[in-house]
Amino acid sequence: MADPESEATHLVVVNDELQYSIWRAGAGLPPGWTAEGTSGTREECLRHIDAVWTDMRPLSVRRAMEPTPSA
Repeated sequence: MADPESEATHLVVVNDELQYSIWRAGAGLPPGWTAEGTSGTREECLRHIDAVWTDMRPLSVRRAMEPTPSA
C-alpha cells in the first residue's frame, strides 16, 4: 500500500540562509521560509534539493569564510 505522505504534493522551500526543505502543499509556510518554485511528490522534491543544495553551510557561514581582499 502506498504511503499517502509520499504521494502528496510538496513544495521545495528555502530560508534566508539558503537552506532547503520540503513542505506539504496547501499548508501555510512556516515563518522565514518561502516557496522556491519546485513542487511534486516528496521524492521529486528531495531529488531536486539534492541537485541544487550542494553546500550545506548556512549563507552567513559561507560569507564569513570568504577570503578578504588584500590591500
